[in-house]
Amino acid sequence: MGMDAISPWVRRWAPLIPAGEVLDLACGGGRHARHLAALGHEVLALDRDPDALARAAGPGVVTAQFDLEEADAAWPYAAGRFAGVVVTNYLHRPLLAGIARSLASDGVLLYETFSAGNAEFGKPSNPAFLLASGELLAWAARHGLRVVAFEEGRVDAPKAAMVQRLCAVRADFPPQAALLAACDGVL
Repeated sequence: MGMDAISPWVRRWAPLIPAGEVLDLACGGGRHARHLAALGHEVLALDRDPDALARAAGPGVVTAQFDLEEADAAWPYAAGRFAGVVVTNYLHRPLLAGIARSLASDGVLLYETFSAGNAEFGKPSNPAFLLASGELLAWAARHGLRVVAFEEGRVDAPKAAMVQRLCAVRADFPPQAALLAACDGVL
């Protein structure tokens, strides 16, 4: 799997996102934005890099250039706006509360990024950009999100890294809609 391939985590859980607008935060070249658009969503692809946004643009994808890390930047999106928010390979903790608020009452959050121990494999190695053990779980609990799936550990593709992955939903997401993959020989 190359760096431009869709994350298996996003591919697995994206079908849970209800109809509506989806935010691909720090979208980069738009690999997930295009996938979400192909699933029928209206996608807002946000990034600070205009070259990345040019690659992200396409049918069903609206791009927006904005640097959320600027000192005076505030979370620009209304509460309840998005059916889904997808974030991969990006962490800026001051945004987390805004991300949670902007999910619709039945919205889905897919978050996957680097965690503590990643320095062993390269960048990012700065603790400011690495999640502490269980940090995504604690954050979801603080913001009233119900966890559908969580993973924490090492991956080998597209490159070796330590990651955390979260699929969480807001209170009105129907539990029976969270179709889980079968686990052979379990249960």
